[in-house]
Amino acid sequence: MQQINLPTPNLPKPLDLPRIDLKPPSARIPSYRPMVIPPADLEAPEETKADTKETTEQPTAPSMKIPVLDIQMPLPTAEVVTTATYAAVAAVATTTLATPFFDQIKKKLTKFLQGKINKWKEKRKKKKDSSES
Repeated sequence: MQQINLPTPNLPKPLDLPRIDLKPPSARIPSYRPMVIPPADLEAPEETKADTKETTEQPTAPSMKIPVLDIQMPLPTAEVVTTATYAAVAAVATTTLATPFFDQIKKKLTKFLQGKINKWKEKRKKKKDSSES
């Protein structure tokens, strides 16, 4: 038996590419400080009890009792009512004063656009008539 001579490819050497080191991704993980809740039976030391007699109490929020439903309904403070009133008055005044101006602009714009549409229709009709004859 005769041995077969197969041609071998003459390949170039591979390129020497630099290695790129990739750092693993990192993330800032949200965290919170744990809330420390004291026990329910915690009391101040005896030495400090005499010092804490002067405490200022917050005034209670005004509320209204609804007799049929037997519910206490909290009422808004004066600042909230004042702000809401100013906002409502300003909105109504602006709308009342601006409506006539917008109506005039709307009428003029409608008239202008209708005139342009009529001119376009006339030109179209003239082109149609001239192409037929």
